[in-house]
Amino acid sequence: MTVLKNVQQELARFRLRLVVAGLFVLFCFGLLLARLIFLQVIQHDRMMDRAESNRITVVPIVPNRGLIKDRNGVVLASNYSAYTLEITPSKVGDLEATIDALAQVVEIQPRDRKRLKRLMAESKSFESLPIRTKLSDAEVARFTAQRFRFPGVEIKARLFRSYPLGEVGAHLLGYIGRINQAEKKAMEDWEEEDQANYRGTEYIGKLGLEQAYERELHGITGFEQMETSAGGRAVRRLAHRPPTPGNTLVLSIDIRLQALVEELYKDRRGALVAIDPRNGEVLAFVSKPTFDPNLFVDGIDVENWRELNENLDKPLLNRALRGTYPPGSTYKPFMAMAALDSGKRSASFVVMDNLTFNFGGRTFGSPESDRPGPKDMRAAIVSSSNVYFYSLANEMGVDLIHDELKPFGFGRKTEIDLLGEVTGDLPSTDWKRKRFKKPEQQKWYAGETISLGIGQGYNNFTMLQLASAMSTMVSSGARYKPRLVREIEDVVKHEQRRIASDALPPLPLKPEHSAVIRNAMHGVTVEGTSRLVFAGAGYQSGGKTGTAQAVGLKAGERYKDIKADERKRDHSLYIAFAPIDAPTIALAVIVENAGFGSTSAAPIARRVFDYLLMGQYPSEEDIALTQQGKSTAPVGKPRLAAEIPLPGSPAEAASAASAASAASAAPSPATLAASAPKPNTRLERPAAASAASATIPPPRPPASGASR
Repeated sequence: MTVLKNVQQELARFRLRLVVAGLFVLFCFGLLLARLIFLQVIQHDRMMDRAESNRITVVPIVPNRGLIKDRNGVVLASNYSAYTLEITPSKVGDLEATIDALAQVVEIQPRDRKRLKRLMAESKSFESLPIRTKLSDAEVARFTAQRFRFPGVEIKARLFRSYPLGEVGAHLLGYIGRINQAEKKAMEDWEEEDQANYRGTEYIGKLGLEQAYERELHGITGFEQMETSAGGRAVRRLAHRPPTPGNTLVLSIDIRLQALVEELYKDRRGALVAIDPRNGEVLAFVSKPTFDPNLFVDGIDVENWRELNENLDKPLLNRALRGTYPPGSTYKPFMAMAALDSGKRSASFVVMDNLTFNFGGRTFGSPESDRPGPKDMRAAIVSSSNVYFYSLANEMGVDLIHDELKPFGFGRKTEIDLLGEVTGDLPSTDWKRKRFKKPEQQKWYAGETISLGIGQGYNNFTMLQLASAMSTMVSSGARYKPRLVREIEDVVKHEQRRIASDALPPLPLKPEHSAVIRNAMHGVTVEGTSRLVFAGAGYQSGGKTGTAQAVGLKAGERYKDIKADERKRDHSLYIAFAPIDAPTIALAVIVENAGFGSTSAAPIARRVFDYLLMGQYPSEEDIALTQQGKSTAPVGKPRLAAEIPLPGSPAEAASAASAASAASAAPSPATLAASAPKPNTRLERPAAASAASATIPPPRPPASGASR
């Protein structure tokens, strides 16, 4: 059967299909054209930027961190370059297997694995993390030959911080460490310019001057603009801006003096702060025991961290800045000045000292070595009469004591150029209301005032506060914020910027009142409790010993019942200044749980004065006796301070000595006292970061024990 086709109908269908197909093709070409116009015209600038970013890589170049030097040019913190073996976890399939294979090429110890795990917990997976640092040339060569086996693993050259003198001055220098997540979060609030300056930076100052002067020490990050292939390989450098090294900090500290004081402490606990009262410059800033900041540079291992953190002696606690103590009898000269200034007593007012003071049915006693008799203000300070100052505290009352002594800096921060300073406690009725929560604890009882007169009770201050107050006292009321950095050097412009200690409004101390206190404190060194220590000194000085209770005695308990426990024994304190007529040094020193101030603290102060005023360094025999708390006046033949090598390896000592001799403008210890302050410009400190709080000992209720 023949089927007849409708040719016209077939042609019509074909033409329809052809038109539809043509329209579809035109539509597709229209879409392509529209997309092309969108990308090439509308999105041209954006696409160009993306293309350039794919072709060009900007690599940040971390600057050299600034040096830290002492006043004589001795380098205390420097940098060195070393190779590190680094892993990018996101580029490694089996991390453990990769590390095991790497261990066959270079030495990888268990502590290296632990450090990597800790860093991985603190970092992002695409960041490059060190598995080994400070590779030898042989290890670098072995890995390079087998690098093809380890995708995601590479060798980099990094700068490491070095503290050549080890433990010396660790608390004032601080240390640097890897930026953690909390610090990265805090950086998000920085200005964009500051954030950009830290791109590529992995380490930041953690404590001490390294933290307080982070912005000065860091420098300005540079960059390299590199053209790369599609595979990411660098082809050529298009642009380059070298990094600007960080500035150099020149301290007011004399590191030889610092090392001497730390040696005199040996294994004992305590703190010493020495200040130039003419300008507020800190000459020594000691906290013992100390630690080696080099342990933290590469990431401290678990064993060392546990040893430092769990040590009962608390070597990580900066006792000079954060350790608070009752001042004991070192408080008495300030109480005497408060009495003169407020008009409560004249210098000639006499109190009959019968060795006991009765108040409210309670007896407040004196040391067994005290002698009874009538005592005016000078005699009370020289003999350290407790009864005189018990009665004075009772007459003044807690609020007047607070108001008179607060201007000396007690109970508030000195605003030294370090972070983490504590305020201490200068009690008042208002202070107690705010300090305690229970109503019965908030009330101030009259009996609590008595112990304040001898520096006990709720009084708790830092050695920095005591030294600063001593500086104000002997400078006839001139006040400065203590400062550790005296100069900042711009290593690029070769310019020095002098840093002045901020002068505070002076206290209106009457010259005749200051003369009374200074004369009495001089009497302490020639006829009082520190006369044996300062016998034969080539200068005149003033001082005051103090013996402060570390723990309060319970009812019916005697000191001899608890002194078998070394950590419950009294603290040994001493405050001093010299020379007597024109003081250039004021200091405060404490040796924890060491007994009377004249046996342990005062001998250290004598050696400090001998160093600064006479250029003398004690003999080995004398150092050994002082370390044991068995010295008075120096024994043996003193040595020239400038000839004593610094601690550390012979190479380090020779290098440091060479640096010191090269500093032509640096004063010697003997001439330090003659240097006059110069007008300076003010440096604005970077924003403060919080520091861990630890003070010793905590505030205690009033005690009736002896204080000398």
